[in-house]
Amino acid sequence: MKKQKTPPKHSHLTVLNQLCNMIPPHLVPKLARETGVEKKWRSFTPWSHLVAMMYGQTAHSVGLNDLCDALDLHRGPLSAIRGATPPSRNNLSNANRGRSAALAEKLFWQTFDHWQHNCPGFAGGRQHGRFIRRFRTAIHLVDSSVIELVASCMSWAKHRRRKAAAKLHLKLTLQSFLPAFAIIDTARDSDAKRARELCADISEGEIVIFDKAYIDFDHLGDLHRRGVSWVSRAKENLSYEVYRRLANADPRVLRDEIVVLKHPSAAAPEYMRRVVARVEIQGREREMVFLTNHLEWSPWTVAELYRCRWDIEVFFKQIKQTLQLSDFLGQSANAVRWQIWTALLVYLLLRVQSFLSGWNHSFNRLFTLMRSALWLKYDLVSLFQTYGTAGVRKRFRAVPEQAYLPGFA
Repeated sequence: MKKQKTPPKHSHLTVLNQLCNMIPPHLVPKLARETGVEKKWRSFTPWSHLVAMMYGQTAHSVGLNDLCDALDLHRGPLSAIRGATPPSRNNLSNANRGRSAALAEKLFWQTFDHWQHNCPGFAGGRQHGRFIRRFRTAIHLVDSSVIELVASCMSWAKHRRRKAAAKLHLKLTLQSFLPAFAIIDTARDSDAKRARELCADISEGEIVIFDKAYIDFDHLGDLHRRGVSWVSRAKENLSYEVYRRLANADPRVLRDEIVVLKHPSAAAPEYMRRVVARVEIQGREREMVFLTNHLEWSPWTVAELYRCRWDIEVFFKQIKQTLQLSDFLGQSANAVRWQIWTALLVYLLLRVQSFLSGWNHSFNRLFTLMRSALWLKYDLVSLFQTYGTAGVRKRFRAVPEQAYLPGFA
């Protein structure tokens, strides 16, 4: 018989309380003064608003009644979270509409900086293969994800006749798998229009990877002059001339060329690298065309770097499958931004907890475990350490009383 698993350590605080306490106490009042939101809704403080939105994310609340009734039923444990109070449906709706989401945005980045400073290994990086570790510089992934909304009641977000959506433009650091810059807006703007904002703070010598939707040769030329290496896919209608063909012995690489644009703009890079290679995607080989401004990498390095771009798709999949980004608690643009920034904040705090507890399994399992214990008084780190071993089953000692059934002799 296998050894019995020890239960997690008890705590005098609930799991939700411990999660909220990871936010430094001074931050919310300070940011409320900076953004000017403390003057409104004095009966419903910014801290109570934040706790309510975090609960909505962790408990997957599907509406205002669901969230407000649940917090009212747990009024006692809720008050232990730095005096938070349960909101009424009207108060929460008005706060989501009128209290600036800049508070939630600034809180996310300052909480990020706090944990990065006080827990340096947290943002130091994940376990990567030898290919990524050989790069001594930061690698950034840039992409966007569409968050579907209801067109009939969110007309501000309409981008097609019968569709409405918000779009999360994100720059993700590959080594840490954490956001470095984010923009939340409607889905009307194309990705290329947001590329300059997302890449504005990338330093010389760093690498940025993005899809062909971000191809804008003026912007790519600007990155090249700043000393930033970039990798993307080439568009099918790319008009170019081959300047030089490079020799290559790898059978997976079909063509390796240095090209120049036929009709370049003044700001476009003079020379670019065009690599055609066979890449395995979902068990099938596909021919893909890559474009980069780095002329010295091997062609397969270019293909492998672009393969890393799929990590940002994994990030979007994680937050959409776990956090509450399908049912929104308000119909205004401000309410949607509140909910998305709160989702990113909860993701950040759970990633810190996974680092502190040494969690080695999926983020989905981490989230579901935390959600099932929100109002229990277990030590959060101990909870994740106890249930962090996949495949271990609880076994109970068989006793005669457990086998009793009526009429069974």
